Amino acid sequence: MKEKLERLPQNPGVYIFKDSEGSVIYVGKAVNLKNRISSYFSAAAEKTWKTSSIKISAKKIEYIPCLSEREALILERRFIRKFNPFFNKLWKDGKEYQMIKITREDFPRLEFTRRKEKDKAYYFGPFPKSEIVKKMVYRLEKEGIIKLRKCSWNFSLSEPLPKNKMLSCLYYHTGQCPAPCDKNKIDIKKYRVLVLRTKKALKGNYSQILKELRKEMNLYSQKKEYEKAAEARDCINAIRHMSENVRIEEINVKSLENSDVFISMKEKLFLKKVPLHIEVFDISQLFSRQAAASCVCFIKGEKNRSHYRKFKIRFSPKNFGGDDFEMIKEAVSRRLNQIKRQGEPAPDLLLIDGGKIQLKKAAQALRESQIETDIISLAKRMEEVYIIGKEDPIRLNQDSGEILLLRKMRDEAHRFAVSYHRKLRNKNFL
Repeated sequence: MKEKLERLPQNPGVYIFKDSEGSVIYVGKAVNLKNRISSYFSAAAEKTWKTSSIKISAKKIEYIPCLSEREALILERRFIRKFNPFFNKLWKDGKEYQMIKITREDFPRLEFTRRKEKDKAYYFGPFPKSEIVKKMVYRLEKEGIIKLRKCSWNFSLSEPLPKNKMLSCLYYHTGQCPAPCDKNKIDIKKYRVLVLRTKKALKGNYSQILKELRKEMNLYSQKKEYEKAAEARDCINAIRHMSENVRIEEINVKSLENSDVFISMKEKLFLKKVPLHIEVFDISQLFSRQAAASCVCFIKGEKNRSHYRKFKIRFSPKNFGGDDFEMIKEAVSRRLNQIKRQGEPAPDLLLIDGGKIQLKKAAQALRESQIETDIISLAKRMEEVYIIGKEDPIRLNQDSGEILLLRKMRDEAHRFAVSYHRKLRNKNFL
């Protein structure tokens, strides 16, 4: 991260924080981009809820250098109006958002809440999306960085947990909890170290945690407690990976505004992810002869020709006249098998040229592949979009950026399929 920050320009400009789904969560302006963006990764940033919440929510930082501070101010206002980022609008809409709470008791717990109470507990957030923050906490728990008790029992130093309740706890028996209810497992002093580490992790203070873990690892190694030393080492590796997982890159105004189409597509078509990587399928055949399928790839709306695929269809229908439905299933199945076999990343979205039945057959191939991604179809008649789980199609505005992009990709898949089909026909005639 230090090297990435060192490469930043010292010009005025605008910077944009995005979450793991590609949504814009904060837009800011700077007199000096290098100094301003670097300040989010300093110790001082952890003292305010806003900077620490932005820091741990962000997975990508984009910046646009400007000629003057005035130009940066105008651009910042324009982007805030356009994207309505969560951390820019916070406290203005009166809504209650997801927060993380560490309870105020002898043996604190971690909870999720949408209401900040006057209970002297420690609160972190708010955060824009509950699903993302819960995944983040799960990851920190899985890597052993957060290790607080998971039970909801009320007990303290003065009122210990009854032994029968302790022995009935699943977390206690499976080792998923440090078990502060049992003084033979962990004492209050060591448990408070775990609580302090959790607070630092939720503030994004990874550098301090790394120092502590290195010290622990060396201490356990000296004591020849190699299993505990290995646990500390694994935590160190996990934190390094997480802290380096924020991408920083320069962009231009046009590329940022284009990204709005993909975010809008995710919302309007009920997709799980922002569809930056889309693969599109179509069939071309004449009475089942020389049937061909195409799979074209688009990254951020641009053709990625190196990932284009064409398939000579093997399926042969019993009746003369062709069967586009089974053919589309075969094409999708073969492409997904390639992805699994070659270890390629799955697309964010599969787009099928066709209607409800084509989508149903393609979705069957997707289920059989056990690859998790979104799938939709675009029918030629009235340009309607079909999605799984909805009986009626979605009709997008015919002049919208979303339908224009879908149409562009569908037409490219059609062109590529027809081209390959003609090639097979010509070869057969020779």
